[in-house]
Amino acid sequence: MRRFHGPSGQVEIVTHRSKTLVGNPLGDPSDRETAVYLPAGYGDDPRRRYPVLFDLAGYTGSGLARVGWRGFTENVPERLDRLIGEGTMPPAIVVLPDAFTALGGNQYLDSSAIGPWATYLTTELVPFIDGTYATYGDRDHRGVYGKSSGGYGALMHGMLYPEVWGGVACHSGDMYFLYGYLPDFPLMVDVLRRHDHSVEKFLESLAEKQKHSGADIHALMVIAMAATYDPDPTAPLGYRLPVDLETGELDPIRWERWLAHDPVEIAGDHADALRSLRLLFIDCGSRDQYRLHHGARILHRRLEALSVTHHYEEFDDDHSSVDYRLDVSLPKLVAALS
Repeated sequence: MRRFHGPSGQVEIVTHRSKTLVGNPLGDPSDRETAVYLPAGYGDDPRRRYPVLFDLAGYTGSGLARVGWRGFTENVPERLDRLIGEGTMPPAIVVLPDAFTALGGNQYLDSSAIGPWATYLTTELVPFIDGTYATYGDRDHRGVYGKSSGGYGALMHGMLYPEVWGGVACHSGDMYFLYGYLPDFPLMVDVLRRHDHSVEKFLESLAEKQKHSGADIHALMVIAMAATYDPDPTAPLGYRLPVDLETGELDPIRWERWLAHDPVEIAGDHADALRSLRLLFIDCGSRDQYRLHHGARILHRRLEALSVTHHYEEFDDDHSSVDYRLDVSLPKLVAALS
């Protein structure tokens, strides 16, 4: 078991009562339990201010899960204690929001079908943290990072909200949807076929199950992505799916709605925002089972063509259990924001 035997910080679990999330379409709680890591020595000098990072959990994850006990490895607070205690990383405050939803999570964007999650983060949670803890309170000392859906959210926030975030680290983020998502569409259709081609019946069945298969979760993920990328208040469920649920045929109009949210496709439209970041860190395992390494390579090449300064790495691993990569990104991110 890996544990750092040195000065340790503390984790506070605070209830953040959101006004933005009240009445969200999925009926998810608007009161959110947010974990906040405070480094060792926090509060000793009341004049001291700290850079702050926001840790965005991946799909089906949450901030609370990120601070839970883990065997044979470190949770996020233990990793931060070691990185700070060994002098690898400057002290920082790290916020771990809870963005779990009835569809298993979200992509940290605003959606009329899921809720205004980007607005929640940028206009409610960020000011709440700045007003509660000893942060600098400005974008040049505030960063966002995550893996998978969290990495996607971090990257998109760097593109869309550069006035809020000064640095971004994207680990194995969703991108190049042609490879990352499209292969899962026929698998979702096969799952829904067992439920009379009905999303409603599938979701009802899922809620009643004691155990969920991998196929169930992947089907749910496609549904959650559709609710994020192609919301439509006039649709029965508030969003459109990108395929015919009986034949599996791709709907090109719906697919274009997805591509409008693909970082690879839209990087050029947000190049100035990305150039303004104090650090843009991107990495991915070279054997990512969701094929995201191809998207990372393509994005890296496009950013080079756009003259967007960034740090890109590819490592020999897949998509799973790669939190050890935070040892690489977080010291760089905090140094850039200090």
